[in-house]
Order: sequence, then structure tokens, then C-alpha cells
Amino acid sequence: MAHGDWIALAGFVALFTMIALRVPIGVAMGLVGVFGFASIRGINPALNLLASSPIRVVGDFNLTLVPFFILMGIFATNSGMSRELFRAGNAWLGSFRGGLALSTIAACAGFAAICGSTVATAATMTKVALPEMRRFGYRDETASGVIAAGGTLGILIPPSVVLVVYAYITENDVGQLFMAGILPGILAMVMYMATVLIGHRKGLPEGKPFDIREGFASLSGIWAVMLLFIAVIGAIYLGVTTPTEAAAVGAFLTMVIGIVRGRLNVRTIIESLTEALRTSVAVYTILIGAVLFGYFLAITQSPQKLTNVLIAFDLGPYGTLALILGLFVVAGCILDSMAMIILLVPIVYPVIIQLGFDPIWFGIIIVMTAELGLITPPVGINVFVINTIAKDVKLTTIFKGVIPFIVSDLFRLAILVMFPGIVLLLPMTMR
Repeated sequence: MAHGDWIALAGFVALFTMIALRVPIGVAMGLVGVFGFASIRGINPALNLLASSPIRVVGDFNLTLVPFFILMGIFATNSGMSRELFRAGNAWLGSFRGGLALSTIAACAGFAAICGSTVATAATMTKVALPEMRRFGYRDETASGVIAAGGTLGILIPPSVVLVVYAYITENDVGQLFMAGILPGILAMVMYMATVLIGHRKGLPEGKPFDIREGFASLSGIWAVMLLFIAVIGAIYLGVTTPTEAAAVGAFLTMVIGIVRGRLNVRTIIESLTEALRTSVAVYTILIGAVLFGYFLAITQSPQKLTNVLIAFDLGPYGTLALILGLFVVAGCILDSMAMIILLVPIVYPVIIQLGFDPIWFGIIIVMTAELGLITPPVGINVFVINTIAKDVKLTTIFKGVIPFIVSDLFRLAILVMFPGIVLLLPMTMR
């Protein structure tokens, strides 16, 4: 191997070693990027990158929607919108067998449409839905599995911070990616509901009698969610605003709605701003590390060389795609979704483009694959979030409960690979 290839190999070994030692992914990528670049071009050019990259990331206007969407989700959480979604779902779906579980999935989908965070969705629904399902006789395995799986909708249904990061890394349109996530998100919700009725059919309690007055009355509680989704996603789709402007409007509207309804006050607003700042700093740290690591990849030409290797295998487009998705599934067992997207997409993206796949479609497919990592051992962030809040629910119980949903995810992934038009239908109307 050439000198640059040895440096690239050493860089990847160092990176995964630091990840195994629990070094934050952004810091690990930044260190490898700077020292790797310095070993080829010298220390002064590397230090120049270290000085300019943070300014480039923080000053990028297109990335300012990240803190706005994060703030919007925190305001929505602190305003109690998740409880209203759960009540509305229960009013309309509670009459079915397993109605509370179905209501939980519907509420997760609705909350994902204004939150964009899988961790926030899982944590919020654990507090809202788990006590109710337990009270009506649901097994912990079923209840926790439903919440863990439903929480994954947070990174697929727009607005999604992970989709924003994918768009930034690959230089694709955020608006088109948001539109591309809508139909797969609806499909995911429907398939999760079917999974509840099939995979967890044993022990599902009977539903309550349906009350049409209660159903329509519950809709008055979710007007805020509907308004926010239409204002943000509708404005992006119609081209009225840019995604960044829509994110700012969404955050502001969520705050105003919370104040008007008496859910937010000066103290909770300050707490929300502080939490949003912490989360945004964490995301920006990862992005800065990704930029530095990207320079290292560029100078070693690792993505191009990987492309040549995969093409040389002559597996065909879909065979190569299956290999890449398999890599992401395995990586999802040890990395969280954000780290996986930032680390692996720059490496495999040139392969996907050369094979002729649509980059918008691939973004949704990769995010769906990252969903698996949120509920599969040994990491399974959603599983640990639920365990942290409901400490009496064992990890093994939650992992057992998500198995049917993992099967559902794999089946859905196969459907969208075979029928890419489902993903591209809405984005095509924007082109």
C-alpha cells in the first residue's frame, strides 16, 4: 500500500479505538482529521483547518435551522403537546383491541412531526403512555417495545435533525429530504400498528366503547400540533420560506402557543433555551469533527478508493447497496444514529452516486437503517432511555418487546428499496 493508504488505515484504527474508549464522536473525528491531515500536509495547514472549520460550521446559514428545530421540539415537550396527542389517539383508536398501544404509536408519529428527536419522543411517551398501558393490563414487554419502536419515528418524520445533517454532509436539499420522509413515515406508523396486532397479539387488552363525542372533542386539543406541522412543512413544500426560516417560525410559534395556553412561563422558557443550547452545542461539535475528518478523507482519497473496491466486486447496484446497508446495520449496534450518519455517509456516498441511485431516496433509506440501531442491542438508545425513566423495566424485557418491530423495519426497508417511488413521489413535485 502507498504511504497515504497506511495513514488512512491508521486513522480509522485510531478513530474506532477512541470510539470504543467512549471518546465523544465529534472529538474523535476531529483529532483523527487534524493529525491525519498533518501527517500528510504538515502541521501548519492542519492547524489552519482547525482554526477555520469551527467558524465555517457555526457561520453556515443553512445549519442555523438545527438549533431552531431543537428548540421547537423542547418547547413542544414542555408545553405538554404529547399528552394531548395521546388522548386524541386513545379517543379514536382506544376501542380497538390493543387500542392504547395503537394510540401510543399514533402519538409518537404526531409528536415526531413537531419534535424531530427520537430520544425526546421516546422519553416523553414513556412518561405519558407507559403508566396508562400498565394501568390497563399491558405487559411491560409490549408497552416498552411499542414506545421504543414508536420513538424511532422521530428521526424519519420531518422535521428531522438527522435528515438536516445528511443534507449538509451530502449537499442535498433539506426541503426535498423532509418531503421524502413523509410517506415512509406514514408507512412506518401503519406497519408498526399492524405489528402490534400481529407480533404482540397475545395479551392485548380489549378496547373501550367508542364515544364519537369524545373523539371530536379530543381534536380540539391537537390543533396546535396541526398548525405547527402545516406552518413549517407546508411552508417548505410550497416554497414560501426556506427550511431555516420555517424552523425559526416553528420555534417562535411553539413558544407563543405554549405561553397563550399557560404551559410556558419565564422560568420554563429559560430552561428550554438552556437545554436547546446544550443540545445544539453537542450537535455542532459533531459537525465540526465531521468537517475535519472530511478533509482527512479527501486528502487520503479513501471514499474514492472504497468506491473502486466495491465496484470491483461486481455485485451489481443492488448487491452493493445490500452490502452497504448491512454495514450500517452492524454499525448501528455500536454507534448512535447521528454518529453513524456523520461517520459513514461521506465514505459510501460516492459509491451510491456512481451506481446511479437517487441521493434523496438514499438519505431516507439510510435514516431508516439508522432507526434499527436505536432499538437493537447492545446500544439501542431508545431502550436505554426507557430503562432510565422506568427503572423497574429490565433491558432484556424491552429488547424482547422490540423484536417484532425490528422485523417490521426490515420488511419496510425492503419495500422502499423495491419501490423507490414511494419515497420520491413528494420530492418530485418540488423539482
